[in-house]
Amino acid sequence: MPVAVPFGVYVHIPFCASRCDYCDFATWTDREHLIDAYVTACVTDLTRRRVSGLPVATSVFFGGGTPSLLAAEQLTRILDAVERTEGAEVTVECNPDSVDAAKLGAYRRSGVSRLSLGVQSMVPHVLAALGRTHDPANVRRAVALARDAGFARLSVDLIYGTPAESPDDWQRSLDGALALGVDHVSAYALTIEPATALGRQVAAGAPAPDDDLQADAYVRADSVLAAAGLEWYEVSNWARPGEGCRHNELYWTGGEYVGIGCAAHGHTDGRRWWNVRTPERYIAAISGSASAIAGSEELDPETRAEEAFSLALRTRAGAVANDRAAAVVSDLAGQGLLERGLVEEQGARIVLTRPGRLLASDLTARLLLAGAASSGSGPGPGHPAALALGTIEC
Repeated sequence: MPVAVPFGVYVHIPFCASRCDYCDFATWTDREHLIDAYVTACVTDLTRRRVSGLPVATSVFFGGGTPSLLAAEQLTRILDAVERTEGAEVTVECNPDSVDAAKLGAYRRSGVSRLSLGVQSMVPHVLAALGRTHDPANVRRAVALARDAGFARLSVDLIYGTPAESPDDWQRSLDGALALGVDHVSAYALTIEPATALGRQVAAGAPAPDDDLQADAYVRADSVLAAAGLEWYEVSNWARPGEGCRHNELYWTGGEYVGIGCAAHGHTDGRRWWNVRTPERYIAAISGSASAIAGSEELDPETRAEEAFSLALRTRAGAVANDRAAAVVSDLAGQGLLERGLVEEQGARIVLTRPGRLLASDLTARLLLAGAASSGSGPGPGHPAALALGTIEC
C-alpha cells in the first residue's frame, strides 16, 4: 500500500465560555447562539473541498477557542466530514472545565486519538493571575476521565513567566504535569498583547514578565522534562519518543494543510491563505456559496527557502545547510556562534543548543542574514533578519 503524503486539516472553533486574561486569539464569549450554524458551515466547507479534490488527511487538529465547549455530536459531525487515512492523528484541544465522561467517550469512538489539555499552571494563584477558570483538581479529573475513555495520547500546555509565578511555583507546575503521566508537554513564555486584559493591566503599571526569569524557567523546564524522558523536539515542545504531535510537525516541515473555520490559515500549492476573521462572516460566506478566504500570498522560492530554514532551525533535527544556506555554515565561526555554544554542527545540519534556543528568533535572523549577504541579496530594511540584527552581542 502506498504511503499517504502528509496532509493536515485545521479546524478553528472560536467559542469560549470566558476569555483568559492573556488571550489575543480569534475567540468570542458571546456567540454561542451561532454554534449550530457554524458547525454546519464547517461541514459544508469540508464537503465542497472534498468534491474539489481535497487530499485525504493524515492529521486533523481542532483548535480555538475551546473546541471542547461544543457538544460531542457537533464536533464529531465536523470530524466525520473529513476523509482520513487509517491511523490518522486527530487532536482536540480541551479545557479541563468542559469535558466529561460522555463527551470524551464520544470523541474516542469517532476517531479522536489525541487530547491537548490547556493546563497553563498547576498552581491556583498563578491560574487566577492568568484569568483561568479551572483548578489543578479539575486537571487531574480530566486526565482520569480521558484515560478511562481510552486515550493513550495526552498533551498538556503550560505557560511560564507570569509575574505572579515564583521559581518554586513553576517547579510545582512541571512536577504536577509529569505526575499526570502525559507523554507530551508544550511550554510557552507568557507574552503580553496590548489588547488583552493583561496588556491593559501592564499598561496601567502592573508588573510585566521578566525576560531573565523566563529564560531561567525555560532552562528548568528543559532539564526537568528531559530527566523524565521527554526530549525537546521543537523549541517549545517536549515528548517521549514517538509521541510528537504529527500535525504540528507538518507545520514545521512546510507541509500542506487547509484551514476550516473563521480565522483559520491554510498552506496549499505554494500559497498561504487565511479565512475571514469572525464566525458571522464565515457562516455568511459558506451559506452563500462564496469563498471564506479573506486573503492570500504566493510564496516565491526565496521566501519558501527562508521559511523552511527558520522552521527547521527550531526543531531538534535542525536546519540543513545546503545551496544558498551553505554560506551560513562558513559564517558561523565569523559570528562567534559556535564558540559561544549557541549552535552546533551535526553533519550538514545546524542545531540550536539549549542556550541557543533561548535566542532562537534572533539567531535565525542572524543566520538568514549571513546567507543573504554571502549570496549578494541582503534583506531590505523591513526584513525580519534586518530588524532583529544587533539583539545578540557576539
